[in-house]
Amino acid sequence: MSASHEQISFERDVKPLFRERDRESMKRAFDLWSHDDVARHSDAILGRLRSGTMPCDGAWPDDQIAVVQAWVDARKPA
Repeated sequence: MSASHEQISFERDVKPLFRERDRESMKRAFDLWSHDDVARHSDAILGRLRSGTMPCDGAWPDDQIAVVQAWVDARKPA
């Protein structure tokens, strides 16, 4: 989550974690920069992030995965 005490959001906290190359590699299935697409596929995305198979060039650190999990736990706010 951001340093402030604001509620976590997709636009501010989650979307910036996905790079352009991540977005392009997944675009055939869904758009990682779309709140609706990421919200709809959040279980699968979290599973891939946790297993280290997403992104394809290396696993995310645990703190980045925790941001996505916190967003899901907060009911996926925009």
